[in-house]
Amino acid sequence: MRLWGRKTSVNVQKVLWALEELGLDYERLDAGGAFGGLDTSDYVAMNPMRKVPTLQDGDLVIWESNAVVRYLAQAYGDGALAGNHPADIGRADMWMEWFQNNAYADFIALFYQLVRLPRSQRDPARRDAAIAALTRQFEVLEKRLSDQPYVAGDRLSMGDIPVGSALYRYYTMEFDRPALPALAEYYDRLGQREAYRTTVMASYASLRPATD
Repeated sequence: MRLWGRKTSVNVQKVLWALEELGLDYERLDAGGAFGGLDTSDYVAMNPMRKVPTLQDGDLVIWESNAVVRYLAQAYGDGALAGNHPADIGRADMWMEWFQNNAYADFIALFYQLVRLPRSQRDPARRDAAIAALTRQFEVLEKRLSDQPYVAGDRLSMGDIPVGSALYRYYTMEFDRPALPALAEYYDRLGQREAYRTTVMASYASLRPATD
């Protein structure tokens, strides 16, 4: 199994986390960002979107990070991440879709305003709007986590991977976060998992602009 993508990409981190949780053997090849390589004919033949991650498992090539996580969760681990019942799979899938469709854009906007952009290009109004919108979404998750440890129930599932992969940056970026105690406890719970620490809790210092 081979995975193309840089380890500082939050979308690549999703897949790395799933691979580690499932205990799978794989080779990661640097691609994207400063490593480039996404416009080569070989890479485009695998992934016409020219993005990361891309996973090759035997003859299968699959891209789009959530799709890769779903594939791994259902192909390996006897349901440990996907669930063994349609209702379990549906709940986990619902929370994957929730983060992607409702919170991800504001998370990325905030990350750009606080990390990726030079200070001269940052927009305080855009930052504050992203914080407010992300807070509204995380209040939904806060309510969900107030009576259960993980998004889909009492154990980690693929549903936790998209939002969980964003939380390390959410809790380490410098801004005034709202009081969301259940979310904070959830993040601490994830941080106790070795697979999470070794794949998601990675420095993103290299993503900051060279001149600020």
